[in-house]
Amino acid sequence: MSQQYLVVLTTLLVVQVLAAKNLAELMFYKASQGYAASMVTGLKQLKLLGASLALGLATFAPAQAKDGQTVDFNAAFDSTFGTQKRTPQSYEAVYETGFEKRIAQLADGNRGRIGVAAIDLSTGQEISILGDQRFPMASTSKIAIAATFMEGVEQGRWSLTSEYPLLLPVGSAKYSSAKAPVRHGKYLPASELIELMITRSSNSATDALLKAVGGPSEVNAWMRRAGIRDFQLTRDIATLVRDDGEYDPASHIDLRDSATPKAMTQLLSGLYQGRWLSASSRQVIIGAMERCVTGKRRIPALLPASATVAHKTGSLNNTSSDIGIIRSPDGRAIVVAIYVTGQTTRGNREARIAEIANALYDGFTNQPDNNWARATYAPGG
Repeated sequence: MSQQYLVVLTTLLVVQVLAAKNLAELMFYKASQGYAASMVTGLKQLKLLGASLALGLATFAPAQAKDGQTVDFNAAFDSTFGTQKRTPQSYEAVYETGFEKRIAQLADGNRGRIGVAAIDLSTGQEISILGDQRFPMASTSKIAIAATFMEGVEQGRWSLTSEYPLLLPVGSAKYSSAKAPVRHGKYLPASELIELMITRSSNSATDALLKAVGGPSEVNAWMRRAGIRDFQLTRDIATLVRDDGEYDPASHIDLRDSATPKAMTQLLSGLYQGRWLSASSRQVIIGAMERCVTGKRRIPALLPASATVAHKTGSLNNTSSDIGIIRSPDGRAIVVAIYVTGQTTRGNREARIAEIANALYDGFTNQPDNNWARATYAPGG
């Protein structure tokens, strides 16, 4: 069988395959329009093409050339149509630095989604793993609630001495009402409510402040004014906790009461750098974060004693989180947001947060080339 004959036969077979494909597409279109007669005709034509293809393939059976060598049909086809074998595309992750690779390894999602976002505010360098994906905020949303309240203080709508009652949950069945019932408890000044909300993650104090500002919609509005979009507070804390467990956050994304890790680093960066709120208002929030007593096994756990941490934790069904500002002895500020789901147990989730936070701190503080010219600092201290 000559090389020229193979080329011609290859060409004919390709043409026949394309013709069969086009005819099949036409038949489906005709069928969708109700042309039954056209379907019958098309089937007969396909039958003829099938017979022709079968004959051509039979001709393509392994043949021996005159010199006894097997003809390379692939080479003949490639020679005719200019094609060639290509190495399959690799889908292996590519990292620019060992730092990025290390964080990606720690944030592996085989046992549940893990979202990480971090910014070195001294250089502007960022790192993100699922940073644009939504995660349950849980109590990390309380920083946004505090910021919304402090804006009202600056506008003269209320003050840190204004008193509000703790809102204590009343027992009710899951999903039995749009809003979980609460009762009034002890009245406390707003300054004390903020301290309880952030340092001890008090839900009753949080709902008192949330009601004072006008509910979740007002917190969302403040975040939008701050230029932060991927954040949505939907329910008060009493309702959120009562109805917790409806979905598994390890494999399901519920947009209610969720945010992206990047959105939360935007929030903390803006507070630290003074993009919104006065220095005194920011200090109320960040100072309380520095005194946080929850989450000792999370962001602070593995950091050196010389590092200072201001953070806020969050916990719900099968999810643990921590967001914060880590400051190194040389004055560097690193903003981090870590959201961990799954991992079998809460202890495992907390250990993963601690490992990621420590790796972020090591990676940012041991960069070979520091670009301090891009540093940004909070005005007024």
